[in-house]
Amino acid sequence: MITTEQLQNVANKLEVELAMVQAVTKIEARSSGIKNGFPVILFERHIFYRQLKKHGFDVEKLTNTYPDLINPTAGGYLGGARENYRLTLAKQIDIDSAIESASWGLFQIMGFHWQLLGYESAQQFEQQMTESEEMQLDAFYRFVAHKSNCKLLQAMKDKDFSTFAKLYNGPAYKKNSYDSKLKEAYENYAKSIKK
Repeated sequence: MITTEQLQNVANKLEVELAMVQAVTKIEARSSGIKNGFPVILFERHIFYRQLKKHGFDVEKLTNTYPDLINPTAGGYLGGARENYRLTLAKQIDIDSAIESASWGLFQIMGFHWQLLGYESAQQFEQQMTESEEMQLDAFYRFVAHKSNCKLLQAMKDKDFSTFAKLYNGPAYKKNSYDSKLKEAYENYAKSIKK
C-alpha cells in the first residue's frame, strides 16, 4: 500500500503538488496495483500485434490463430485477474513482446517503456511491477521525470488536466472524461490538504 509520505516524496522530486500526484494515483489505480499476489494489468492485443511485428514474427499468421491475443485493433479485454491469464498465454508466444504489451500496476505504465525508464530488460520491469506498489510508484516517477516527457511534467505543474490526460492516456481521453475526473480528484485532495 502506497503511503501519503511516499506520494509526497515523488511530488517533491517532480516539483509538483501532492494533490496532483494523489489525483493521478486515484484515477489510474482505482483500488490497488497488486491483487492476490499479481500486478494489476491490462493486456493490449493491438500492442502485442505491434511488438511481435517489431520483433520479426509473422503477425498475420499468428492473428489468424490467436485473434483474441494478437490483433491490429484494440479490444478482447477480459478484466481483472483474467488479464493476467491473457498475459500468460501471450508469454507462450514471446515473453518480451507479451510484457511490453501490458499496462502495469497503479499507474498503468506500458511495458514497452522499460528501456526508456532505465530497466535492464522487459522481464526486470515485470519483476519490479510484481514486487510492490512502491516499485510501481517508482516507475511512474521515472516515466514523468524522463526528459522525453517534459510536456507531461509541465502539464502536472500547470494543472493542465486536458494536456496531461492527452499525453498520458492518448487522444481518446475525452471519451472516458479522464481530464474532468482528474480535475475533480485534484480539487478534492487539494481541499483536504488545506484543512
